[in-house]
Amino acid sequence: MTTISMHAASAPAFAKMLGNMLNWLEAAKAHAEARKFSPDAYLALRLAPDMLPFTKQIQIASDAAKACVARLAGQEVPKYEDNEATLDDLAERIRKTRDYVLSVPAEAFVGSEEREITIPRRSGDPLKFDGLSYLRHYATPNFYFHATTTYALLRHAGVPLGKGDYLGG
Repeated sequence: MTTISMHAASAPAFAKMLGNMLNWLEAAKAHAEARKFSPDAYLALRLAPDMLPFTKQIQIASDAAKACVARLAGQEVPKYEDNEATLDDLAERIRKTRDYVLSVPAEAFVGSEEREITIPRRSGDPLKFDGLSYLRHYATPNFYFHATTTYALLRHAGVPLGKGDYLGG
C-alpha cells in the first residue's frame, strides 16, 4: 500500500497550479497585446453580477494555498495586503505565494493529520477540522474552486487556453 504525506498532498500540488496560473496570466497579457487592449481589463471580469471579480479570485486562491500550508505546518498564516491593481501585481502575488508554499519543509507537516485547525469566520462560530479533513474537504476544494474560476474567466474573455494549460506539463 502506498501512502502520501500531508506535505506531498498539499504544497507541491498548490505550487504546480500556482505555476499554471502564472502561465495563464502570461497568455492573457499576450492575448491583450495582440488585440491591442490593456491586460488590466481582465481585472474586473465576472461570470455573473453577484460573483467576486477576477482579482479577488486570484487573491482567494493565493490565500487558500498559503493558509493551508501554514496551518498544517503549525505556522502563522502570512498576510498579504490585497492591493493588487494590475495583472503584473497579481502575478507577483502568485509567485510570492508559490515561493512561500515551497519554503515550508516537509518535516513541519508531520502529525498535521490530527492537528486541530480552526478557521475564524466573520459571523458565527469558527469552523473546526482535524488537519486531514481540513486539507481534503475545505482547503483543497476552496483553492481549486478559485483557480478554476480564474481559468474560466480568462477563457470566457477569449484567452486561448485549453485543458493542457489548466493541468500544466
